This record gives sequence, structure tokens and C-alpha cells, in this order.
Amino acid sequence: MRAVVVEKYDSIDNIRLQDVRLPDVAGGHLRIRIQAASIGFVDGLKVQGRYQTKDPLPFTPGSEFAGVVDEAADDVSGFARGTPVMGMARTGALAEYIVVPAASVEIMPDGVTPEVGASFRTNYLTALYALSERGTLRAGETLLVLGAAGGTGIAAVQIGKLLGARVIAAASTDDKRKFAESFGADATIDYTRADWRDGLKELTNGHGADVIFDPVGGEVAVQAFRSIAWNGRHLVVGFAAGSIPALPFNLPLLKGGVLTGVDVAQIARREPEAQARVMSQLFTWLKDKKLTPVVGKVFALEDFRDAFRTMQTRSALGKMVVRIG
Repeated sequence: MRAVVVEKYDSIDNIRLQDVRLPDVAGGHLRIRIQAASIGFVDGLKVQGRYQTKDPLPFTPGSEFAGVVDEAADDVSGFARGTPVMGMARTGALAEYIVVPAASVEIMPDGVTPEVGASFRTNYLTALYALSERGTLRAGETLLVLGAAGGTGIAAVQIGKLLGARVIAAASTDDKRKFAESFGADATIDYTRADWRDGLKELTNGHGADVIFDPVGGEVAVQAFRSIAWNGRHLVVGFAAGSIPALPFNLPLLKGGVLTGVDVAQIARREPEAQARVMSQLFTWLKDKKLTPVVGKVFALEDFRDAFRTMQTRSALGKMVVRIG
């Protein structure tokens, strides 16, 4: 089978597509023939060895995928050959086949394409878990979404509206702000402007944001916290800006604000009940067509480098997807 293989941490330009051995199926596992895989910001960092945890070499990048069951272990039931599924793994999704524990996949809801399935779970699980379980976002509150045109950002815009919030989408270009508006944002703001906090103050009538969804980090995160409402909740999702901010401790004291972390990779292990609750709600919204997942640009497997490059540019909208097979 073909797979993208990282033999040493390097620029994506130096990573190759290779022929590798078809993986065997161990007990409790499924082998999935992958039809689509998505690429996120973390995947780009892992390839270069810049993520906070490093994957042992060699490895195949990509954590989120959709496809059909190719083979199930003898001790696994409920997954007949050909069953469409979507799932997550630590690595290995940018390949024609992957072997994963049966517990790490879900049967794909009717009408969901592989491209949607591959770009859905991480983004929307992160957004709903962050906003409902960690941020306790309530109807009528104001939600500020930083990096609102990215994969998790646009998911947060949509989820925020479904939860009844007023959503302000912060993004760096006019195209990104229009993109966020097209998926329900009530207002937008350009956080690259020096006076952007004045604009936020005006949009909230001086109240500030009740909840801040922050996959960006960097200095903009500190500035956003300075504009948080009393008893506001700042959700730390990631650091797409490339730097981890240092927040002066007097700010939470003065604002009565809460800084809380959101790590989707740990939810299944640490809060399985919360994950089950969140995924059930997401699938209900999908089934009822209240939620239309956003798919970014789609690339062929042979063009995986272009998918990474596009993801790393400021013009990227949504999550990049690689179609396989």
C-alpha cells in the first residue's frame, strides 16, 4: 500500500509517498481502507518535530480519517466488511490503509461523505466539548472566536450559534471574515488592527466576551483576555500563531476570568462520558441537518504536500482534506 512516511523530522517538501507493507489486524482492531484524511495545524508541526510531543520515527502523519472496514479481528463485532466509518488515531491516516482499535471509530451517519467524515470529528468534538463542557456557554451570551476561518474556528462559530450565543468571529483577512459570516457569525472583527479591542468593546456595548474560543495563542490571546467579560471563560485550544503566550496573573483577578485548557486528544481517556455525550449531540445535529460540516480544499494523495502548504498559509479556509483511493 502507499503511505506518506516521515523518516526524519523535516520540511514537508522533503517527505515522500512510499510503498509500505499492509498492516496486520491485531485483536480488538479494525483495518480501514481510507477514503479521505484531513490535515490540521498539529500535523504540520509533527512532521517537522516541532509539536510538544514527538512521534517515534518513522511514522505516517494524519490523525483523522474516513473510509470503509476492510477487515475486523475475530473478537470485534458490529463492523462488517464495507461498513463506512470515521475515526481518529495518533498517526497513520495519510495512507491507503490503517489499523486502529475498534473503539476509536464510529459508523458514519447516512449521507455523510468521506471528505466530511474525515474533517468532522476533531474540529466539531473540540468545539462542542470546549463550549459546552468547559466553557458552559449559555444562550444569549457573547462568544468571541479567534482564528474563526480555520478548521476548529469555523466549527466553533457554527456550534456557538446552535447553542444560542451571539458569535463574533475574529479573523485576519476580509475573505476569512466573509467566510465566517457565511456560516452564521453575527459580527466580525479584524484582530490584526491595533485598535481591534475598541471594535470589540463597541460590538459588545462595553460588556466584553463571555466566552473566548482561542486556537491562536500569541499576543492576540493576551489582548483578547484583556477584553473578557466579568466571569468570562477563555478556552485555550491551540497556538496557531506559533508562540505560547504568558498571561499576567493579575488579569484573571481583575476580570474574574477563568483560563481553561481544551485538549481533544485526552477526552476519550479522561472524560469518556463527556465524549459520548458530545458525539451523541453532534450526530443528532447531523441527522437532523442542523449542522453542515465545513470541508476546506480537497487534494489527491499525490498532492499531499500542497495540502500541508495550503494549511500553513494565511489564506486557508476550513480544514484541508486529502482524498485517497
